[in-house]
Amino acid sequence: MSLVTDAADKPTLYKRIRADIEKRILTGEWPPGHRIPFEHELVARYGCSRMTVNKALSELAQADLIERRRRAGSFVRRPQHQSAVLKIADIRAEITALGRAYGYELIGRKLRAATAADRERLGVKKAGKVVAISCRHSADNVPFAVEDRLIDLASVPDAAAADFAREPPGSWLLHHVPWTEAEHTISAIVADDRTAEALDISVGAPCLVIDRYTWRSARTITAVRLLYPGDSHRLVARFKGG
Repeated sequence: MSLVTDAADKPTLYKRIRADIEKRILTGEWPPGHRIPFEHELVARYGCSRMTVNKALSELAQADLIERRRRAGSFVRRPQHQSAVLKIADIRAEITALGRAYGYELIGRKLRAATAADRERLGVKKAGKVVAISCRHSADNVPFAVEDRLIDLASVPDAAAADFAREPPGSWLLHHVPWTEAEHTISAIVADDRTAEALDISVGAPCLVIDRYTWRSARTITAVRLLYPGDSHRLVARFKGG
């Protein structure tokens, strides 16, 4: 019987295994629903014990990044939608599904230290950095919505290097960052000068407002405000009695 010196028994290795898997998930290399390699495959890959692999996978499951299914293995967790109103829609996909030509314009992007207002909006207390993004979505060259978004870089560090001039931030997040909880607040406002110009509507025209917050294991991912022309948008949800 040979004695195996298992470097994985050191606390740092199981953390590295967890970090490697987490990075593949957050970058989108392993999308929602992707099967994580079986434990024996990870044991062979990292040259470690099964106990160490199990510890790394258990922490990923506790963080709601993966789900473990008996006999089937572990899979990247899919987000769970609570209702039609709470569904996080990809605006690009939504417009395309309507048979209309999608257009996107990045109005502004800033990587900065989070201000007190940023921290309050994101619901975080610690100082950190954010990406602040404003952009406009259009359908058949007609303004469809304007977006004002903050992304917490402590939760999504890869957002610092993402090219939001080419890809809308909402689409990028949906394809790269799994979330576990979301909140929508729906309201209405009248357009001020800036909003009216961005949406090509009259000052004082009604606008539908959706404020959305998403989290992963109690850590804020993003806060976004979406403004739509009120005369061309509505929210619909259909329910059945129990």
